[in-house]
Amino acid sequence: MNGRTVLERFPAGGPRGSWPAEEFAQARRLEGQPAEVVMDLATDMFLVVVRGAGATSDAAA
Repeated sequence: MNGRTVLERFPAGGPRGSWPAEEFAQARRLEGQPAEVVMDLATDMFLVVVRGAGATSDAAA
């Protein structure tokens, strides 16, 4: 994931009707960060990431 920073990780098997990764990303967007949610199939986790030229990659998805 070149040029992305992982802010938080959430398990894919959350409770029905619960979207913790989306809620976390929305809160970051309200703070002015362009956060988005991506799925890391290798670990079965949702990652909240921020893209950017100066961002460092700390996980591969």
